[in-house]
Amino acid sequence: MSRSVRRVPAVAALLALALTGTACDTGGRAAPVGGSGVGDPYFPKAGNGGYDVAHYSLALDYTPATRRLTGTADITARATRDLSAFDLDLAGLRVDSVRVEGEEARWSRAGQELTVRPHAGLRKGETFRATVRYSGTPRTLTDPDGSKEGWLPTADGALALGEPVGSMAWFPGNHHPSDKATYDIAITVPQSFEAVSNGEQTDRTTEDGRTTYRWQTAQPMASYLATVAIGRFRLARTTGPHGLPVVTAVTPGQAGASADVLARIPEILDWAEYNFGPYPFSSAGAIVSGPRDAGYALETQTRPVFPGAPDVSTLVHELVHQWYGDSVGPASWRDMWLNEGFATYAEWLYDEDHDGPTAQETFTGYYEDGPDDLWAFPPARPTSAAHISDASVYQRGAMVLHKIRQTVGDDTFYDIVQGWAAAHRHGTADTAGFVRYVEKKAPGKDFRTIWKDWLYGDGKPGHA
Repeated sequence: MSRSVRRVPAVAALLALALTGTACDTGGRAAPVGGSGVGDPYFPKAGNGGYDVAHYSLALDYTPATRRLTGTADITARATRDLSAFDLDLAGLRVDSVRVEGEEARWSRAGQELTVRPHAGLRKGETFRATVRYSGTPRTLTDPDGSKEGWLPTADGALALGEPVGSMAWFPGNHHPSDKATYDIAITVPQSFEAVSNGEQTDRTTEDGRTTYRWQTAQPMASYLATVAIGRFRLARTTGPHGLPVVTAVTPGQAGASADVLARIPEILDWAEYNFGPYPFSSAGAIVSGPRDAGYALETQTRPVFPGAPDVSTLVHELVHQWYGDSVGPASWRDMWLNEGFATYAEWLYDEDHDGPTAQETFTGYYEDGPDDLWAFPPARPTSAAHISDASVYQRGAMVLHKIRQTVGDDTFYDIVQGWAAAHRHGTADTAGFVRYVEKKAPGKDFRTIWKDWLYGDGKPGHA
């Protein structure tokens, strides 16, 4: 991401408990409720316990003139324990029906929690399909840092952005980065509109003045990286390294300003592969919306979103996120620096390789003249959800990587960053795991000062 800024009613809670706290058909044993929230340190209600999602099949129908969305979410998941009920995250929208394994299920709502009680209990290890039909006007949510996410109406359509929890504004799911899944997304819109999403477009059909676009994401994706962009875009298709499909969608008012920089996507991907290893997905590209639609860029998987024509540094940042943040995802939002520190350091490396300042010069500039909030808290310990996109996470996170590079030398450093991307490809990882990985890859090197002063330490380290 590249930011430019950044109570449950008692009656409803009792109703949810009444509907979900009963035993189910598990051989006479009382089965637990899946649980709301996975206990993320900054977004404790995000995600849900008791199951893992394997696949989302979303069918969306949207009319920009009325801002009305109707949707069907088919969710294929596996129970990780015996369950009498499970939760899905959904903010706003009206739930019209819920079925589990084709049978009608009872459900209740409290805040962002949609609690589903299947007709029969789910056993640990059982794969099941839940189908939720819903409708209404999807919400734009406000992050703790003040930025907007969720479903954002635009001048000629809509834009769906999910970091950190905005995807629950347009489809029900297990909305925490620790649970990745594959996706099929079908979007039906009036015939004069385009609808763009992640992955590859598999079909486009028109009937009765409405067009349905079908997109497929075959590699696992965290729900916050899912996107839908509806508008009168200009689409272009080209190829990147190894024949990789590159699809760009640009709002007409930004077409001229975006042309030259978007033409550099194949070159940047080629540079990134040399430095970070093979590109982790089966397509690439970009979505360029209006400058006021979101106010920040976001690394939506395979197709980052930009608020107007990006500069080269921002394009590099979001494309390198495909390795670090998208393919290697954060285990929790406390691990945000593993996304942003890597993507920010990639900007420094790109400058170094393209006649700009060296990474050392950039590092020194931040150490000597960086903003005051650079030292407000350590990268691995943001003070609250409102600060996970602050300079301490981005620039100081990059400084941690530069200190590692200084300590181990270039050969070992690139072995570390490429190996990290390969070892956790399409998975998730946390800061403690990264520390162990670095120490294993460079035995005999002393990293104690880096971890103590740069990664976890309060205040500005007394030496550069």
